[in-house]
Amino acid sequence: PSLLSLDTSGGSGGGGGASLSASSRLGALIRGLTDLASKQDEEKLIKKELAALKEQVSSPSTSLKQMRQCMVRLIYCEMLGYEASFGYIHAIKLAQQGSLMEKRVGYLAVSLFLNESHELLLLLVNTVLKDLQSSNLLEVCMALTVASQIFPPDMIPAVLPLVEEKLLHSKEIIRRKAVLALHKFYLIAPNQVQHIHDKFRKALCDRDPGVMAASLHIYLLLIKENPEGYKDLTGSFVTILKQVIGGKLAVDFNYHSVPAPWLQIQLLNILRLLGKEDQRTSELMYDVLDESLRRAEMNHNITYAILFECIQTVYTIHPKSDLLEKAAKCNGKFILSPKNNLKYLGLKALTYVIQQDLNLVLQHQMTIIDCLDHPDPIIKRETLELLYRITNGQNVTVIAQKMLDYLRQSKDEYVTISLVGKVAELAEKYAPNNEWFIQTMNAVFSVGGDIIQPDIPNNFLRLLAEGFEDEAEDKELRLYAVNSYLALLEKDNVHYPQRFLQVMSWVLGEYSYLKTDVKPEDTIQKLLRLLEQSSTSSETKAWILAAITKLFRLTVNTNLLSKIVHNYSSSMDSCLRQYAFELKQLVENKETMNSVLRLDASCEDTV
Repeated sequence: PSLLSLDTSGGSGGGGGASLSASSRLGALIRGLTDLASKQDEEKLIKKELAALKEQVSSPSTSLKQMRQCMVRLIYCEMLGYEASFGYIHAIKLAQQGSLMEKRVGYLAVSLFLNESHELLLLLVNTVLKDLQSSNLLEVCMALTVASQIFPPDMIPAVLPLVEEKLLHSKEIIRRKAVLALHKFYLIAPNQVQHIHDKFRKALCDRDPGVMAASLHIYLLLIKENPEGYKDLTGSFVTILKQVIGGKLAVDFNYHSVPAPWLQIQLLNILRLLGKEDQRTSELMYDVLDESLRRAEMNHNITYAILFECIQTVYTIHPKSDLLEKAAKCNGKFILSPKNNLKYLGLKALTYVIQQDLNLVLQHQMTIIDCLDHPDPIIKRETLELLYRITNGQNVTVIAQKMLDYLRQSKDEYVTISLVGKVAELAEKYAPNNEWFIQTMNAVFSVGGDIIQPDIPNNFLRLLAEGFEDEAEDKELRLYAVNSYLALLEKDNVHYPQRFLQVMSWVLGEYSYLKTDVKPEDTIQKLLRLLEQSSTSSETKAWILAAITKLFRLTVNTNLLSKIVHNYSSSMDSCLRQYAFELKQLVENKETMNSVLRLDASCEDTV
């Protein structure tokens, strides 16, 4: 029966007129609130109501029946967000002293009013212990419910023995509530229920499906923590799932003609944990997973949920080829669905498919790429994540371009930071040639701007400096980078992000000597234009001055030196003053410059 029921037929001295009166008062309060036009009016009405209730519950002449009626109105006020702490002690007294009806309302009020750390909770312990030993089923149910809802870890030992006893009770509702109470105890104090794991196994084999279903909550937690300790129960879980799929449970467990769907989902979660990286255990569940895939026809939201969990399980446990193909076929229907939710589920499921067989995902490659044009931003993000995972040497150019196109339209800073890192990683790992690599990284620096992670330009410069095993290929890569950046600096009225300018400066300072048909003075002149721009930050100017210093080792023409030294030797920035001083000293002492700034020595230690 409902805990909030106000039917007084089972209470003492309860007449229909009294019940109607209580209902009318609560109804009048609700109607009064709905007719109000402002929050201030609501506060005024509730304060008036609480004042009247406080006076009534404090009166010694108030009967238990009247106290129950007041408590229902207090519950309503608390649910609206108004504190009624004066009524907490009266709720406990109602649970302790009242008849069955008053006790039910008292317990309900206590469970809503008090939390696990409330000081008044101690006053309830003896009442719960007494009711747990009651011969009245409703009193036992209420005590189990309250103990599982608000008892803190330090109160569990007081009730635990009695709760354990209820696992053997003759009534299934008591056994089920006892299992649920132990589930809550395990969540907040797992060490205190370690000794009763064998009783959990009895609950799993209980003749009542409700008790068995309640025990699955505990087993899901236990198996997450220690799958190896429960491998021997795989057969039991498989048998239960077969019975559920076969419709062996009562019709009451069905939802839209689907047999116990939430039970199926929980069992699939458990099987997924048990079968992961375990061939022997996985073989026990192949048949039931095949049957689950076959029966879960795509005709309702709940069957979609079961099918998704089943696909996820198939691709998590030890693989079986024909089962993988069936799951992939079912998932293909998700991806091709016009419904956003199903399309998202299909993309999400493919992330599990990748772990087992990348080729099954690549079959949907073009469909996945088309999802980038979908108007739903969540589907776009999931698509981008999936594309990142399926990228290889054959499709990197197409996927990287799609990602960059998305970045140019995106205004989400978090997405930009995440995605530029992925594009940079893919470019470094799968670049088909040097030209494509440099152009892609240029796009990453341009689109990512100054919000990209520092390790992206750092890794790029490290790759250029360290090179590969082939010196000719290294030279070609560096020369293409120099040509690219010189061409970019030729453009007028173009502003590049600071990090990109720093990369350009370093590359030109380090490898301009490879560009034999361009005079060092011309490159210095280009960098000077950057140096003089008001938008260039002090940090970037330091990078540019360092690059100019390196370029002066390639020329004997010092016409530009005096201008640079004059402009920056008196700079307010101490770092720029230092660079200007070093530039002047090194140019005046070519021998020192050549020994300190050797060509292509960026990876060597300087002593």
